[in-house]
Amino acid sequence: MWLKPEEVLLKNALKLWVTQKSSCYFILQRRRGHGEGGGRLTGRLVGALDAVLDSNARVAPFRILLQVPGSQVYSPIACGATLEEINQHWDWLEQNLLHTLSVFDNKEDIASFVKGKVKALIAEETSSRLAEQEEDPEKFREALVKFEARFNFPEAEKLITYYSCCCWKGRVPRQGWLYLSINHLCFYSFFLGKELKLVVPWVDIQKLEKTSNAFLTATIRITTHKKERDFSMFLNLEEVFKIMEQLADVTLRRLLDNESFDLDPGLQEPSQITKRDLEARAQNEFFRAFFRLPRQEKLHAVVDCSLWTPFSRCHTVGQMFTSDSYICFASKEDGCCNVILPLREVVSIEKMEDTSLLPNPIIISIRSKMAFQFIELKDRDNLVESLLVRLKQVHADHPVHYDTSQDDDMMSPVFHSTSMCSDHKFGNLEMVSSQNSEGSGTEKSPRLHPEALRAVFQQSASQSPDLRMSREQIKTSLWNDHFVEYGRTVCMFRTEKIRKLVAMGIPESLRGRLWLLFSDAVTDLASHPGYYGHLVEESMGKCCLVTEEIERDLHRSLPEHPAFQNETGIAALRRVLTAYAHRNPKIGYCQSMNILTSVLLLYTREEEAFWLLVALCERMLPDYFNRRVIGAQVDQSVFEELTREHLPELAEHLNDPSALASISLSWFLTLFLSIMPLESAVNVVDCFFYDGIKAIFQLGLAVLDANTEDLCSSKDDGQALMILSRFLDHIKNEDSPGPPVGSHHAFFSDDQEPYPMTDIADLIRDSYEKFGDQSVEQIEHMRCRHRIRVLQSHEETTKQNVLRVVTPEVSILPEDLEELYDLFKREHMLSCYWEQPRPVALRHDPSRPYTEQYRIDAQQFAHLFQLVSPWTCGTHTEILAGRTFRLLDDNVDHLIEFKAFVSCLDTMYNGEMSEKIKLLYRLHIPPALTENDQDSQSPLKNPLLSTSRPLVFGKPNGDATDYQKQLKQMIKDLAKEKDKTETELPKMSQREFIQFCKTLYSMFHEDPEENDLYQAIATVTTLLLQIGEVGQHSSSSSGSCFQEWGEEPQASEPSAEQDSVFADSDTGPTSQDSMACPEQAEGNWTVSLEHILASLLTEESLVNFFEKPLDIKSKLENAKINQYSLKTFEMSGQLQHELKQDSSSLMRRACDTKVQTTVSGAVSP
Repeated sequence: MWLKPEEVLLKNALKLWVTQKSSCYFILQRRRGHGEGGGRLTGRLVGALDAVLDSNARVAPFRILLQVPGSQVYSPIACGATLEEINQHWDWLEQNLLHTLSVFDNKEDIASFVKGKVKALIAEETSSRLAEQEEDPEKFREALVKFEARFNFPEAEKLITYYSCCCWKGRVPRQGWLYLSINHLCFYSFFLGKELKLVVPWVDIQKLEKTSNAFLTATIRITTHKKERDFSMFLNLEEVFKIMEQLADVTLRRLLDNESFDLDPGLQEPSQITKRDLEARAQNEFFRAFFRLPRQEKLHAVVDCSLWTPFSRCHTVGQMFTSDSYICFASKEDGCCNVILPLREVVSIEKMEDTSLLPNPIIISIRSKMAFQFIELKDRDNLVESLLVRLKQVHADHPVHYDTSQDDDMMSPVFHSTSMCSDHKFGNLEMVSSQNSEGSGTEKSPRLHPEALRAVFQQSASQSPDLRMSREQIKTSLWNDHFVEYGRTVCMFRTEKIRKLVAMGIPESLRGRLWLLFSDAVTDLASHPGYYGHLVEESMGKCCLVTEEIERDLHRSLPEHPAFQNETGIAALRRVLTAYAHRNPKIGYCQSMNILTSVLLLYTREEEAFWLLVALCERMLPDYFNRRVIGAQVDQSVFEELTREHLPELAEHLNDPSALASISLSWFLTLFLSIMPLESAVNVVDCFFYDGIKAIFQLGLAVLDANTEDLCSSKDDGQALMILSRFLDHIKNEDSPGPPVGSHHAFFSDDQEPYPMTDIADLIRDSYEKFGDQSVEQIEHMRCRHRIRVLQSHEETTKQNVLRVVTPEVSILPEDLEELYDLFKREHMLSCYWEQPRPVALRHDPSRPYTEQYRIDAQQFAHLFQLVSPWTCGTHTEILAGRTFRLLDDNVDHLIEFKAFVSCLDTMYNGEMSEKIKLLYRLHIPPALTENDQDSQSPLKNPLLSTSRPLVFGKPNGDATDYQKQLKQMIKDLAKEKDKTETELPKMSQREFIQFCKTLYSMFHEDPEENDLYQAIATVTTLLLQIGEVGQHSSSSSGSCFQEWGEEPQASEPSAEQDSVFADSDTGPTSQDSMACPEQAEGNWTVSLEHILASLLTEESLVNFFEKPLDIKSKLENAKINQYSLKTFEMSGQLQHELKQDSSSLMRRACDTKVQTTVSGAVSP
């Protein structure tokens, strides 16, 4: 065990301890009198002293000391009761610390570093022991408090676990604490007076791997978009790495993989995840993968036990797995014996008498008159009780009754299960089928094909039919003998012997039936009588995009086979594919499903083929058949790793991994059916249904291994593809009773020299012998790791496509645009982390176009606006952000995508002055400005008092500027330049104009030229007030009041010499005109965009403000730093929120008063 370091003087203990090992910094010592064969006096005395001491005072016989070169002071850091225990500590020090200490310059730093590391290990061991004892760990509460204080996350950021470790910065390690939470990996260190905080979202991690560096043999490396970070010196590196992988996998699937999110209920509530849940989840996923059970199957218990195996006449040690609907057994020795017992096949579960030879036994009886004896079961009573409860529930859901007329049939070599008999009989039990029972529906069932297509379209062998049939009969005889000894139903003993029989090729007469048993599709078939027929009825005659795709591919499915040159086979294929698309619309139909289904129909009845397809798509090839084929890409990535591991020479030659993926993708999607002669490929399918995806991995490696020499000499990918295609096209099946089916790669058949043939049985045997050592657990572990890479690769593709679309349309630099995309995506993610999803805030949806996959709502937009917009207006920023969001939300779905967000920012940063003013103008008219606007209760909401003072202002030097002439010319120039095709913007009312003025005043706050800008805007405001007032009087006199007499007002165009907008006040409408229709006069106060732009152009300080260059890089740097803190501040508590609201209210009132005073006094001389 590790010890808290305390200083001792070694010279006082020389006679009591003997040095066993030593290094530059550590000494391993043994206490005298322990482990000595001789009878030296000193050893005897020390041994006698230790023997008489009280047990609490006894000294451990082995210890490790920390020594600093040149010092007489030593510190014990570990002790052990046995040499094996102390050597484990010594090995850990050598592997994790010894090489590291050389980087420190002084001895004090070495001592401080080692002592800090040992103390952290002690704390971690203590917390682990507490967790194992299921106590409330005080240490975890302390760590949680420190985690919250150091990183200031909201309460929703749940801490999962923590570890002591080192984070490497170059060659220097930083000792600290690693915190793993539901959304983040965090590291904190305070060492030698320096504090280090590191926060890495799981969703940013692109690669997670175990590696080594120059100093350490075991390191966890975390790779994000631009950085790599190494963590080491863990007490249990394997445990840490496993939890990291699980958290990264769960988070990425929850946030980036929408299809997986919908299918896995465990991902829906991340706040409920604990370390124990992660361990249970990993065990559950392994259980489902190992036995290839339905995704919804939940593991309840794993119990050590032994199973009586009659074929070996002994008990086989292993584990029992119990779940909702299954009892499974797996031997400790891989492949020795596995058993799957669906509860619907179980008749009884009984406890037997406990004896010394059979401790804690139970007997499980199944319908086919077999019984399984399990012994050495811990907590047998509770286990049996829980199994009986679930058994009763399963039988209630699927009632059965006995049929004694079938007793004698069990001796026949035919399978007796629900999948084989049209009357749904299984052994001596008969299912009550709603499809066949009296009183079932009166609707006419669809006409389904009653048998396998191969039986109808049987082909005769062209060569040696007697020889081929004799081989087939020999195989059938071997299988029948096997059934007698090992069982013939889904509950058979699955051993290495049956794997060898499968590798030889299943007989044609038994192939479909064994596929059903090995995949357990037989259980689904029996549990859902009439289900397929009902699906066919519902889906027949419906036309949609999926059915159109199915129709396109029907005649491309094994077109060389006579079964699919006939409408019978085509119709059956259509029904199965359409029914499955109707059952699972999330998958619908994907290419390659037609090839798989057509082969299934050759060997099984139509309904059986449907359930085999269900097993393939939903259990055995998970996530293969969705829009992005994530599962197939993950397995491609795993296959590349296996190639590097087993065939390093070939992997080195194939520098580009995508080259191998382009060649081998169809191997996985079609199980070699599309690139190998059919009579050979079905043997591969045999192995797949028995061993799962492992069979495809090892066969793919065997194919590459057989062609390694040719592939290493190939010059390009095209030549490599030709080598492999020709090899696969020339794989024969000597044992096939039928003739060879047409070649898929006929263009290789006209070679000048005959190409050597390879027997499929030899290739499969080689694959098992050379590459069959991969376990299900290893494959699932690699899948988990590579899923992270694949999902991140899709994210990178999405990002590059979005940037490619947006970059030509904006002036923002590409590197800045990339930073903006990352901020936009992170803002979306932050809401996913800590907030309950709002009705409109949809999750990431990879099915949408690239530019619309990430969208943000108004609240998220407000955060980003505050962080990156140059138009920050203090407390007015939030109001302006809301108006900007409404303007950009064209389709009023309350969400905007990245393209709209960036286009708006581009105008703010890089637009011409006229473009910026136009944007500001649009932000202050509908739809951006609404009656319910947050700022609509301003004191300036009511119209301003009008004035008729002349538009002439004095300058400090005594000069005067007549703005009337200047503005007239500017408006004429703007009118000429205006694009005739551009839609004219509506004019701005007085209320909208006041909000516009408020925004300008807020934007000028804290600007270096603030005083000049305020004076300039006061001048411009006065001009525009006069313009609007003159326009009001003009429209009032030109016809507003005459409308009550039924006359249409005639608009008079201003002459070239005089613009009616600038008419003198004495020539305007009389006061009597205004009084005649006061409401209409007030309501028609308007100014146009041209008026505002022309007025602003008269002031140099305003022109300079809008045309000065703006630096987006500094904003982006600050945004990256403050994005998290802004979000956590918002969610930190109600008190801060109220204070913020009060502050905003005060600032708003102050701003309103200031604007009102300035605008009202702007016309003073």
